[in-house]
Parts: sequence; structure tokens; C-alpha cells
Amino acid sequence: MSTNEVTIIGTGPAGLTAAIYAARAALNPVVYAGVQHGGQLTTTTEVENFPGFEHGILGPKLMTDMTAQAERFGTKINYEEITKVDFSSQPLKLWAGDHLIESKTVIIATGATAKTLGLKSESKLMGRGLSTCATCDGFFYRNKRVVVAGGGDSAMEEANYLSKICSEVILIHRRNDFRASKIMAERARANPKIKIMTPWIVEDTISDETGLTGLKLKHAETGETKNLETTSLFMAIGHKPNSDLFKPWVDTDSHGYIKTTNHTATKTPGVFAAGDIADPLFKQAITAAGLGCQAAIQASKFLEGH
Repeated sequence: MSTNEVTIIGTGPAGLTAAIYAARAALNPVVYAGVQHGGQLTTTTEVENFPGFEHGILGPKLMTDMTAQAERFGTKINYEEITKVDFSSQPLKLWAGDHLIESKTVIIATGATAKTLGLKSESKLMGRGLSTCATCDGFFYRNKRVVVAGGGDSAMEEANYLSKICSEVILIHRRNDFRASKIMAERARANPKIKIMTPWIVEDTISDETGLTGLKLKHAETGETKNLETTSLFMAIGHKPNSDLFKPWVDTDSHGYIKTTNHTATKTPGVFAAGDIADPLFKQAITAAGLGCQAAIQASKFLEGH
């Protein structure tokens, strides 16, 4: 059995950028794409905040181009999911089903999955009125009324951010009390452009051929129902880092994000983490790409020393 120099798990901006750098360093990286090749950007439409594209680029197109760029330099991409790992000794061991893979270094770039409301129309309307990222998509709704669903710090941050762009932000939460920290909740309540609706539940969407046109709401206490006209719903109920597979070989914070030291290094020598899996704060394509670059360079230096 051959042993990979670099094995990368995940094909979002972090994983693919790591692959490009590792391949250009002649490390012959092997990427395991998993169940969502391209990561969260494959669920978006126009990406306007990734440098180099004056008129924006479709999320799936950006991921396709990054994949082709990685392959051009010699990256091998396997469209399989890593199901088990054992990082207790060198070489590091990974399994895709029954297939054992050995590698001198591993870059974890499995990202974080945005939590959603579980609406029936989410797959159809994601990127066409439904979003999980105000920083990514808020610009498309400038000077319009938007809706944010959630009650934690993420929802407060999204609502305050959108209030700087949009004409009105309606913040909907299913309970009267917010889970958010007191200072974040008070900041939202004090914002004149944010209207708070509690305790209301988003039950369904209303749409036409153009995308989202409204929401069906239900009062959590009285059962009253009503429709709310809007072309955008930002679901701000947090993210779940895809890190369970790698415990106990990495340390994680209370939310499951991988803890790193010295940029992207984990507690296990030769194992690095890049992108949203190790970034609870920014969660942007460009910051993920930057971390992917750092992880590949650090993997290269690790190999030089071992």
C-alpha cells in the first residue's frame, strides 16, 4: 500500500486551496470530496465578495473552477466520504468505507453545516430568497425589507448587519425570550430598523417562478396564522461543525469547532484544520481559502522536518 504525502478531507474553498498549494509543491495531494463536493458555496447563487471577479461568479462555478485548477497541478480527487480515522501513529490512517488510506499528513477541511428551519421548500429556494449568511447575500436585498429567523447571538448579529443595508429587518423568534447574550439582544431591540416579532414560527414559504415572495407564520401561543410579504429569509440559527469524526485526535470548543495552534496545527502532529471547521467567527469563502493556503504550507514544512 502506498502512503500519501498529503490527504485533504473536503472540497470547499479551504480544501481546494490547500490542494492547489500542495500540488504546486509537488506533494501529490489526494482529496476526498465527501457528500457535498464544493461545500456550502454549491448552495449559493451569485458570489460577489470573492476577490478577482468584478461582476461576481456563481458559487458552483467558482468551486468547479477551483477543482479544475487543483487537478491541473496534479491533485487527485476521490468522490468518496471518509468514514473513519485513526491518527494515533504515523502513518495516519483513514478509511473510505472498507478502503484503508495511509498518509503522512492530513488537512481537515470538512466545514460547518448551516442549521436550517427544515422547511419543505428549502432545497428549491436556497439562494432564491432563502439564505444562511447575511454577509454573503445581504447585498442583494439592499434597501428592501428582509426577515431574520433565530434567537441567538447569530440572529442578532445578522439582523444588525442587515439593518445597515436594508430598509427594514423583521426579526422572528419562536419564543418570547432570546437565547442571545443580553448585550446583543439589547442592541437589536434598540435598533430602529429592526422590528421584533415574538413568539412567531415560520411554518412555510410562499413563492413564484422568481423565488421567495412571502412567509406563512403561526403564533406559538394563540395559534393565529398570517402571511408576511418578503423576498428574503435569513435563517440564523447557527452552524454545526463537521468535526465528530476526528475526535479524540483533535481538541474542539464547546460548539464543536476544531481548536488550532500556530495557525492551522491541531494537537496531533501532521494533522491540520482549515476553513469553517476551525473558524467560528468569520465563515467566509476568502478566509477559508486563506486557511487552506496556510495548512498546505504547514503540511509541507512538517514533511520537510520528518
